[in-house]
Amino acid sequence: MWEHEQYMRRCLELAKLGAGSVSPNPMVGALLVHDGKIIAEDYHRYFGGPHAEALVINRVLADYKEDAERLFREGTLYVSLEPCAHYGKTPPCAKLLADYRVGRVVVACRDPFDQVNGAGIGILRDAGIDVIEHVLEEEAQWLNRRFFTRVRQQRPYIILKWAQTGDGYMAPKEGRQRWISGPEARLLVHRWRSEEDAVLVGAGTAVADDPQLTVREWQGRNPMRILIDKHLSVGQGARLFDGAADTVVFNAVETDWKEHLKLIALENFDWYLPQQVAYQLYLMDVQSLIVEGGRKTLDLFIDSGLWDEARVLVSPDAWGEGIEAPALHTLVHHSQKVGRDRLDIFYKNNP
Repeated sequence: MWEHEQYMRRCLELAKLGAGSVSPNPMVGALLVHDGKIIAEDYHRYFGGPHAEALVINRVLADYKEDAERLFREGTLYVSLEPCAHYGKTPPCAKLLADYRVGRVVVACRDPFDQVNGAGIGILRDAGIDVIEHVLEEEAQWLNRRFFTRVRQQRPYIILKWAQTGDGYMAPKEGRQRWISGPEARLLVHRWRSEEDAVLVGAGTAVADDPQLTVREWQGRNPMRILIDKHLSVGQGARLFDGAADTVVFNAVETDWKEHLKLIALENFDWYLPQQVAYQLYLMDVQSLIVEGGRKTLDLFIDSGLWDEARVLVSPDAWGEGIEAPALHTLVHHSQKVGRDRLDIFYKNNP
């Protein structure tokens, strides 16, 4: 089993390379081992592109040519998620592995998607392939917690994020902008945005801070920008409407779609608002969401229990007064230094 875990850990490392590029698909890594040596490895690189298993098969065919058939038959393919069993943007990987008669397949965890769950493994076993399951299963499920949340709960994986002073304040009382975190923390926030599908603020934050919510200080794609603005009070000159990324505005007034701007009017705006927003984003294939709003917006999600993870940047500075930061009433899972600040990570259901 140690040998299987060693190779599966490498699959998980490969899978992580797809972060920020494959959603709403899961991150998947795969490799083929022959005589104790990895002869090919790859990962799912972008949404709609070839899956990890197909890339590994193609690498072996290209690099080993006439020996490929024997290497497949004698080798073991490791994959961090059950091979797919249905036709989507790509053909089913389980059938591909069966067609090439791979001798053994080791799988970390099953795919929770109804059209796959167990069906991919069934195709492999029906083809006479030896299948080993549950190798580093918990680690694999944790890596793809965004995908599992979306499939099982019909909503995005929700990350709360805010900065606060050492004495517990997140904003000045008068509503003006005042930086709390240092430059290293701000760079980290831009990296986070590049890794998630969407980032959300409320109208109060949009007016007070005029944020862009882009990844200006990091390489990667901009997330979809989400604004909660009941009365469409945020002016069209706001930087959220600069066209740098798609922007969705949940409101109670108007539904419209203009290039990068989509207005969605919710019939009962104040009725289970976070749940309505989360479900609408699920329908738009948004797999993960960072809530970067002010105290009112954060409390909407906290009070509804609609969050999975919180990232709190704590400055050593003390203000003595201001708007108090939210309270999660759960223990810090772990902390780390980010420049002069401290990053506290919370999970609603501590792993």
